[in-house]
Amino acid sequence: MSRTPDARARDNQTRKIQENITNVEKHFGEMCQMFAAYVRKTARLRDKADVLVREIGVYADMETPNLKRGMKQFADHLAKIQDYRQAEVERLEAKVIEPLKSYGAVVKRKREDLKTTQSARDREAKQMAQLERTRQRNPSDRQIIVSLPCFSFAESELQRATMDATRTTRQLEETIDEFEKQKIRDIKRIFGEFVTVEMSFHAKALEVYTLAYQSIQSVDEEEDLEVFRSSLHPPDYQSRLDIVRANSKTSLDRTGSFLSTSGTLQQQRASSRQTRREEEEEDDEEDEDESEEEEEDSDDEN
Repeated sequence: MSRTPDARARDNQTRKIQENITNVEKHFGEMCQMFAAYVRKTARLRDKADVLVREIGVYADMETPNLKRGMKQFADHLAKIQDYRQAEVERLEAKVIEPLKSYGAVVKRKREDLKTTQSARDREAKQMAQLERTRQRNPSDRQIIVSLPCFSFAESELQRATMDATRTTRQLEETIDEFEKQKIRDIKRIFGEFVTVEMSFHAKALEVYTLAYQSIQSVDEEEDLEVFRSSLHPPDYQSRLDIVRANSKTSLDRTGSFLSTSGTLQQQRASSRQTRREEEEEDDEEDEDESEEEEEDSDDEN
C-alpha cells in the first residue's frame, strides 16, 4: 500500500525527532563523563597539593629561622588554595555534572513520548490497511462495500486512529519543541556555571598565589646565612676564641709595658752616665787650672 504524503511527512518528522533525541543522549552522556573526569583530576590535584603542603612543613622545621617562617607561610597559602579547589570540585559536581546526568531521565521521557506517538501512527496505518483490504474484496461495486458492517467498523476505527495519531503528533511536536528550547537553555546555563566556577577559583587562587610568592621572596638571606655560619662551630667555640684573644691582648700589653719600662730605664741610665761624664770633665778642668796656678806661683817665688 502506498503511503500518503501526510504519512510520509510525519515519518520524516519522527525520524528527525528520533535523531535529535539520540544525539542529545549520546553527547550529553559523553560530556558528563568528560566533565566528571575533569573534576576527578582536579580532586587528585588537590590531594597531591595537600601532600606537598605537608612535605614543605616538615622540611621547614629543619631550616634557619627566616627561611622556616617563609616556607611555613608559603605552605599555609598553598593549603588555602586547596580549600578553594575543594569548593571548586563541589560546585562543579552540583552545577555541571548533576544537571548533565539528569538528562538521562529527560531523554527517557522523550523517548516514551515518541514511542506513544509512533504507536498511534502505527494503529492508524494498520486501520488504513485493513480498510483498504476490505475495499479490495469487491472493487467494482463500491455501494456494496460501503454497506458492509465490517467496512463501516473499519472506517470508524480508521477515523478514531487518525484522530489519535493527529493528537499525539501535535503533543509530540509541542513537547519536543519545549525539549529543544530547554536543551539550549540548559547548555547555556551549565557551560556558564562551569566558566563561573573556574573563574571564581582562579581569581581567588591568584590572590593567594601572590601572597605565597611575596612570603617566600621576603626571606632575609643574609641573616639566615649568619645563622648557618654560626651553626658550623661548636657552642663553646666562640668563648674559647674570646679567651685566646684576651690572653693574646694581655701578653701584648705586658710586652709593651716591659719595653716601655726598659726604654725608660735605659734613658735614665744614659742620662746618669752623661751627668757623670760632665762632672768628671769639670773636675779634670778644675785640676788643670789648679796645676797651672801652682806652676805660676812657683815661678814667682824664684
